[in-house]
Amino acid sequence: MPTAALQIPTPDGQADAFAAYPDDGERHPGVLFYMDIFGIRPELERKARELAEHGYYVLVPNVFYRDGSAPLVELPEFVTPAVREKAVAQLLPLVHAHTPEHVLRDADAYLGFLTSRPEVAPGPVATIGYCMGGGLALRTAAAHPGQVAAVAAFHPGKLVGDAPDSPHREVIPAITADVHIGHAETDMRPEAVSELNQVLDASGVRYTSEIYPGTVHGFTMSDTSAFDAAGLQQHWDRLLALLAGAFATRR
Repeated sequence: MPTAALQIPTPDGQADAFAAYPDDGERHPGVLFYMDIFGIRPELERKARELAEHGYYVLVPNVFYRDGSAPLVELPEFVTPAVREKAVAQLLPLVHAHTPEHVLRDADAYLGFLTSRPEVAPGPVATIGYCMGGGLALRTAAAHPGQVAAVAAFHPGKLVGDAPDSPHREVIPAITADVHIGHAETDMRPEAVSELNQVLDASGVRYTSEIYPGTVHGFTMSDTSAFDAAGLQQHWDRLLALLAGAFATRR
């Protein structure tokens, strides 16, 4: 499985990135893969490779590139709750500094770079994300309705709030892509998930939005104590079905 370390030009600098893609000389649908808070590391590279094995070109940018190249924090091979708490405390200021304006400028650059790759097929792409990356994937899909055919967000959290600019009010209604949102059981109250689903219903998009039973935030990440094997498999089942359906009908 070919992989590459890349630099993506953006209006604010160069974003380091990782890509994985099939080794068959063909062009494949592109997938923009948004990282979780811990960033590019072996766990995300494994996920990118696994997805690429199913016939996709997968691009994983370091969204915190303004603050340095990945990794921005040193993590052990397995992230315990204590390590998680310390790392999150270090990284939260970067999350807060990553404004919607930064997100949208970067999304333009990432999508332009992805679709210019010689290994990427013409036509629509997908955006996927984990943890905070789920929100970035949804925001990118909303800003590029003609270019993003599918969007998936796993344990994104904080999609429903009281503020006027809550994502379920500001972002979700603008999405035209096929959608899957996989919620951790502890991320959002069932009432909030129901409110989110009502917005998705009103938007008219094809979607699935479900709470993965017995999971906590971060359940897809096998290098952390939040990992849930059944949840990860359910994630792959939902993600692969979403991508296959979207690209089959929109090419």
